[in-house]
Amino acid sequence: MASMQAIEIAHPGGPDVLRLVERPIPQPGTGEVLIKVAASGVNRPDVFQRMGRYEPPPGASDLPGLEVAGEVVDGDFSGHNPFGIKRGDTACALLAGGGYAQYAVAPLGQCLPAPHGLSVLEAASLPENYFTVWSNVFDRGRLGKREDGSPETLLVQGGSSGIGVTAIQLAHALGHPVFATAGSEEKCRACESLGARAINYRTDDFVERSKAWTDGIGVDVILDMVAGDYVAREIEALAEDGRLVLIATLGGNTVSVDASKLMRRRLNVTGSTLRPRSPSFKAAIAAKLYEYAWPLFAEGRLRPVIHATFPAANAADAHALMESSGHIGKIMLRW
Repeated sequence: MASMQAIEIAHPGGPDVLRLVERPIPQPGTGEVLIKVAASGVNRPDVFQRMGRYEPPPGASDLPGLEVAGEVVDGDFSGHNPFGIKRGDTACALLAGGGYAQYAVAPLGQCLPAPHGLSVLEAASLPENYFTVWSNVFDRGRLGKREDGSPETLLVQGGSSGIGVTAIQLAHALGHPVFATAGSEEKCRACESLGARAINYRTDDFVERSKAWTDGIGVDVILDMVAGDYVAREIEALAEDGRLVLIATLGGNTVSVDASKLMRRRLNVTGSTLRPRSPSFKAAIAAKLYEYAWPLFAEGRLRPVIHATFPAANAADAHALMESSGHIGKIMLRW
């Protein structure tokens, strides 16, 4: 059987447990395609998986990696193929695992053509963040318009992360005022360059600042990757009928809130994880991205933000950078 290089997790631990190995090339099944990977994205869930804190869903590859881009070289194209992808096309794909490899299998519905004008490396930086942001900000968070027709506001916690720069750009491009927190003046300036009003959470209070910027009303939607003690403060920052969407718990799993405030102000606290959702669920998000986001790349209103690229064999260095939180935007692996 033909083999490929891949990065596997030898055992739970630090970045040094990532090792370059030979694996058989995976074979696509019904409704799946095989991608010759040119680049893979590095994401926080990869780090958690490496630590032993985030198991792949049943049936997924044990290799880390949730997004890739490259040439479609084989597969089943006979079923639903909304974007007309064919053998030889350059596509990017959302995966449930297996992206740290020279070849990866993806459901056809989770593959999107590389946006016009973007390199294959840039295309590989898109799926995990754009699928996550669309699903949580626009579907679960229902970011839209108020009764008077004015655009709702969004607060992004961790605006300089891969998720953060995506949420800022996408909401801003669709006409929404965006506020974002970050931990340094450099990161705040980066958020501002993407369309947000930035708050340095080390020196300023995001509740007071967001209330001041909204004339005391509060923000309509908050995208939160922190949880923990942040949640009670986010309740204070929300407008009436506001929505708080949790997508990670970097600040802790346990939260304490005043339930009466949720009831009196009709607030909605929700959350999700994307990785274990069905291919049909993810395909529906892909269709929304193709309709609403992909044209914005061609127009230059959205752009990938890539902080650093490493040879795939140096995945441990990429993980160390991710854990340092010293990056602004995406960290990538190149094959």
